[in-house]
Amino acid sequence: MSDKPDVDAAYALTSREDVKSLYRDWAETYDADFIAAMGYVYPREVAQIFIDRRREGDTPILDIGCGSGAVAEAVAALVTAPIDGLDLSPEMLRVAEAKGIYGRAIEGDVLSRVPIPDDTYGGLLSAGTFTHGHVGPEALGEVLRVARSGALFCLGINGAHFDAHGFGTAFERLAAAGRITAPDFVDCPVYGNESHTHGTTRALVAVFRKA
Repeated sequence: MSDKPDVDAAYALTSREDVKSLYRDWAETYDADFIAAMGYVYPREVAQIFIDRRREGDTPILDIGCGSGAVAEAVAALVTAPIDGLDLSPEMLRVAEAKGIYGRAIEGDVLSRVPIPDDTYGGLLSAGTFTHGHVGPEALGEVLRVARSGALFCLGINGAHFDAHGFGTAFERLAAAGRITAPDFVDCPVYGNESHTHGTTRALVAVFRKA
């Protein structure tokens, strides 16, 4: 893993301790050095898809892997709704909390069990968490646990990560088991600036409801 906090270092992460270490070092400069510098439009894209698909009862909302709060900022610009943030990194959560956009900032790891009761949320979304070096389809059971029946999900998944880690099969199994509705997959850009190395990266946003 590179010592420099950047997207290449993030993609190369191999353990949860590496994830926490990188975001501890990156938290204070993340918005300027990554979101602004790289034209990171992914949170805005996911937020817009969520708003387009949501119903009146799809609250409260959970921002999974919320980081510095970019998704919640985008949601808040479009609609007024209660939203909580969940992240592995306490340092990133502190940056997000300072923006005053979350009701609760919750430290937790979706690869284990997060400190949230069953059937809590009516809307769940994520951008930048289901990607290289971060979270695979094994987390889907935990995020479903904290959602109410009928809850709307908009989970952004890095396109290459989707193919490499069997997300398609995981969603098919969940739908076949009657745990979720058959998902739609909406293609979206991750970056608005295509001039850098990762500029043409695409994501698939899985849109479905908990059955």
